[in-house]
Amino acid sequence: MNQPLAYIHPEARIAANVVVEPFTVIHKNVVIEEGSWIGSNVTIMEGARIGKNVRVFPGAVISAIPQDLKFAGEETTVEIGDNTTIRECVTINRGTIDKYKTVVGSNCLIMAYVHIGHDCIIGNSCILGNTTQFAGHVQIEDFAIFGGACAVQQFTKVGAHAYIGGGSLVRKDVPPFIKAAREPLSYAGINSVGLRRRGYTNEQINEIQEIYRLIYLKGLNNSDALDKIEVELPSSKERDEIVNFIRSSDRGIMKGSIG
Repeated sequence: MNQPLAYIHPEARIAANVVVEPFTVIHKNVVIEEGSWIGSNVTIMEGARIGKNVRVFPGAVISAIPQDLKFAGEETTVEIGDNTTIRECVTINRGTIDKYKTVVGSNCLIMAYVHIGHDCIIGNSCILGNTTQFAGHVQIEDFAIFGGACAVQQFTKVGAHAYIGGGSLVRKDVPPFIKAAREPLSYAGINSVGLRRRGYTNEQINEIQEIYRLIYLKGLNNSDALDKIEVELPSSKERDEIVNFIRSSDRGIMKGSIG
């Protein structure tokens, strides 16, 4: 790990087998765990907590202070989970007094030029396509996938296993298991391909399709649709996850299918 052409603050805690390439700068109050690789010209600032076997490609800036005028210098962090890949020129800002941390989970792929704003919580096994931009306070659940050049408004929530088409503007919450596309962003079916890849059975997929048929395709308002689902469909992990997500949505969920 001894790299004379990199600057590593003496108070940074870097595991012995971490590789740091030339011209990288690592500030104090940084932790990088075993097996990680930090490419050339990376800047890792105070408050970064980087897990095991993480790869950070050239030009990335991790844990810069938030782009939030309310930030008052409070001690906050960026946490990166194990086995996550952060590609070229990604920027991840640390948290504010809201959550005190910004989190990217394990086994994620963060493609080039993605921005993740302060207090975002990104789940495990997510894929964020090139140039996708997340404002502050966004929450993304496990296995969500974003195509390139998406823009996600602050305080938005995206459910597990959702697929967001490239170039989408995400202004409302996106429930789990579905595909979202078009402008304005709207329901485009369920993410059946992704669900099959992750071991969901045909019965589970059919159940999810029936739930969203009632929510989006029957002309019901959300409250009536959820009441009907809870009465007519048996309780299951998937049913309850969808219902709880929608009931707890502060922004409201995206609209139904449009032509």
